[in-house]
Amino acid sequence: MDKPWTASHGPIAATEFDVQKAEAISVLLIRPIGILPNKPGDPIRPFALGLFNDIRALAKPDVKATALRRTVGSFVHSKRYYFASAQPGSMRHDIDGKPVEPLSTEDRLVAQRRFLSLKRSNDENSAPHVEPPTAAPPSKTEQIRAALLRRDRQT
Repeated sequence: MDKPWTASHGPIAATEFDVQKAEAISVLLIRPIGILPNKPGDPIRPFALGLFNDIRALAKPDVKATALRRTVGSFVHSKRYYFASAQPGSMRHDIDGKPVEPLSTEDRLVAQRRFLSLKRSNDENSAPHVEPPTAAPPSKTEQIRAALLRRDRQT
C-alpha cells in the first residue's frame, strides 16, 4: 500500500455517531464552528493544518485545553475522518468549513493506512465468535456399547 487511492468515493457523509462527536466539541466552544457536521449526511471535512489553535481560541473559559484536545482528537482520529482524508482530491478546510488547500499525497497515504488499520480492527472485533465444532454427544446405543466394552475389559 505505497500508493494513495485513485478512485474517489466522493464526500464522506457523517453518521449519527460523527455528529455526536461534533456536538461534544461544540459544547466546549463559545460559538459553533462551520467545519463540523451538524446532522447525519453532512460531509466530514479534513481540518486545515494548525486548526486546533483556532478551535482552542474559541474554548469556553472553564474548558481545559487537554479536555478540548481529547474531544477534538476523538473526532479527527476516527475511521470516517481518515476515510474522508484519504480520498483523491480531498481538501483541508478552515474553521468555517471553507476549503483552503488539498491534502498532500503523503497525508492522504497516512490517512489511508490508518483507515485500513481501524477497519481491520473493527472487522476483527465485530466478527462473530464461532465455537469450534464439538463432537455430538454419544447416542444411547453408543453409551450402552461403551459400558459393555468397559465391563468386558474388567472381567
